Amino acid sequence: MNPLAWLTPDEWQAIRISLVVATRSVAFGLPLAVLAAYALVRGRFVGRALLDAAVHLPLVMPPVVVGWGLLLLFGVRGPLGSLLLDWFGVRLVFTTGGAALATAVMAFPLMVRAIRLSLEGIDPGLEAAARTLGAGPLDRFVTITLPLMAPGILAGGVVAFAAGLGEFGAVITFASNIPGETQTLPLAIYAATQVPGGEATAAKLSAVSFTLAVAGLLLSEVIARRMRRLLGM
Repeated sequence: MNPLAWLTPDEWQAIRISLVVATRSVAFGLPLAVLAAYALVRGRFVGRALLDAAVHLPLVMPPVVVGWGLLLLFGVRGPLGSLLLDWFGVRLVFTTGGAALATAVMAFPLMVRAIRLSLEGIDPGLEAAARTLGAGPLDRFVTITLPLMAPGILAGGVVAFAAGLGEFGAVITFASNIPGETQTLPLAIYAATQVPGGEATAAKLSAVSFTLAVAGLLLSEVIARRMRRLLGM
């Protein structure tokens, strides 16, 4: 029996969209998470506490509220969405890109927290020693800080990817549940539970979602441990 036949083409499509959305969300959010974590740990500026609160806000807000806020900002009549549409012809609402944006916003605090913990474990004396040897701020960041942050960056990216596979509230609010476009695994599971006899489909997709989530968490732990060993931490 072909194992691929276990799922229908529409179900495989939901899995594919989930993987694409999660990948794009991490690719978009990870560089910003590195900058945010660095600013929160090493920065000394007015409004630092406010930035910290803003970064972690998606952790404590209902995902539907986050999606609604994105709809207000990036909708075709929103202040940012109208600019993107008029200047670049880009529409995020009800698209795969919009689903990736909503997922990135929800996963952003997870990436920042992992990177921040890694950065806080770095001995500032290493950077101070490099500064006395004439290394500039960018040189110190690229050659010392960034490599030592790598375990947190990789772990944060993998955890955010796994979390992105399960994002529901923000995605359905901002990007809707459009088969073949924005219907990710959680949305496909939800749609299956709304039709008579859809329990089998929901169970299959739930098993896939559970497997991907566990694999992501295990991979995150393996990557973090190997990176720490390589760096002698």
